[in-house]
Amino acid sequence: MQAVSEKTIQQSRSIERIVAGVETSDGAGVTLTRVLHGKLQQRLDPFLMLDAFGSDDPNDYIAGFPDHPHRGFETVTYMLAGRMRHRDSAGHEGLLGDGGVQWMTAGSGVVHSEIPEQEDGVMEGFQLWLNLPAQRKMAEPWYKDFTSESIPEYVTEHGVKVRVIAGESNGVDGVVAREVTEPIYLDVHLPAGAHFSTELPATHNAFIYVYRGRVNVGDELVESQRMGILSNTPSADGISIVALEDARLILVAGKPLGEPIVQYGPFVMNTQTEIHQALDDFRNGRFA
Repeated sequence: MQAVSEKTIQQSRSIERIVAGVETSDGAGVTLTRVLHGKLQQRLDPFLMLDAFGSDDPNDYIAGFPDHPHRGFETVTYMLAGRMRHRDSAGHEGLLGDGGVQWMTAGSGVVHSEIPEQEDGVMEGFQLWLNLPAQRKMAEPWYKDFTSESIPEYVTEHGVKVRVIAGESNGVDGVVAREVTEPIYLDVHLPAGAHFSTELPATHNAFIYVYRGRVNVGDELVESQRMGILSNTPSADGISIVALEDARLILVAGKPLGEPIVQYGPFVMNTQTEIHQALDDFRNGRFA
């Protein structure tokens, strides 16, 4: 892990809104919290959904996510703890473990499953849906697993540890880059009282989700299991965060596509006609 000096932030973004998320279930009955949902898709474009899951009760996760389709976007699964097996109709297979990341581009269409490879213990993590631009929605499906050891990490002079999954932070590049949406995805671990700052492009929509402890962004408190949507103040060049106690959070930012979002369950396209085509292609076995 490399030591870095934080770049100086002239003006931090502020918290525009706090979101609690909605308790729900998905797949074959996996218990989770849907933090980012349909009503926030335009505001947080290019992100479509964020699910947070975490339990030490196997009944909450053991059935997993049997075969189901996707088209038109990317899924990013970050596993804090647990083991999940991925298989898909394009011939990809992988095991996602503690601290690992699974990045899948559904593109023109794929059917996949995500099934736990554990019968007890903690399973905790996040799944983020990242939209694809119109010209990439019918791209060939793509998939890659990244082990925990392959995720770049750095530590600041304040003892803050940062894992850079996508994009760039304080001069450290993540394992994934995307040209159009330019996503940034950080996992930030802050000791009590520590300060953390990183630059964010003024073009990007951004949010934090605190999953341990409490932090302040300016004068605004963001408690555990809460999302803080960051303001799009044009003069702000980044974000500054102070931990009120030992805290962990993810920081996510991306460049909006500004395109129509038409969603029908696991299909996200630009028009209703494209949704009807996706349904027809899936029903007639024309996915990868």
